[in-house]
Amino acid sequence: MRKYVIMGVQGSGKGTQAKMLCGAHDLVPISVGDLFRWNVQYHTKIGAQVRRIMAAGELVDDELVSRVVRERLDMHDWNHGFIVDGFPRNRPQAELFLESYDIDAVILLEMADHEVTRRVLARRMCSRCGVDYNLIAHRPRDEGRCDVCGSVLVAREDDTPEALAARLRDYHGKTWPVIDLFQAKEFVVRVDASRDPRIVYDDIVEQLGLPVAAS
Repeated sequence: MRKYVIMGVQGSGKGTQAKMLCGAHDLVPISVGDLFRWNVQYHTKIGAQVRRIMAAGELVDDELVSRVVRERLDMHDWNHGFIVDGFPRNRPQAELFLESYDIDAVILLEMADHEVTRRVLARRMCSRCGVDYNLIAHRPRDEGRCDVCGSVLVAREDDTPEALAARLRDYHGKTWPVIDLFQAKEFVVRVDASRDPRIVYDDIVEQLGLPVAAS
């Protein structure tokens, strides 16, 4: 069983790399962002909270993040392991997380803020089916329209310059204490995330010592 945490600033490709690793090595992806989006889509009480927070350009509080992640991990449907994306977000969360789970490695995707801004502000999603696009790396065939259902593409409510700046400040302020903790107790894999996703993936696999044939 392999248990990983993947960390990196928004737009660094955490979701892409987690998907590739999970598909190749039979791991379960546990993404805080996906969990929140599911709750918003299905109009749960948590979803209503998240929607109000996002509309105000604020950050989801740590208590709510912890609750959602704990409930997901308690499902225990990860027979071969998991990759957690978006948690832990601060040192207290990391300490509690390490008490409950024997993490094999932390994958740290590193990217400069200016590149993060360029990528995030180019993101779009389908207003109907939720498929993600990026006007830099994954453009739709028809400008502004989803390839799957033809609906209009929109920016996420929290993908604004102001909201992104707040998230970057929050990330830098809280992440490095978490990395310091993991660095002292776990194996931290540091990867340059500004490269092609396949090159980033190959680097991760090599550093983790995972079987290349499985990819």
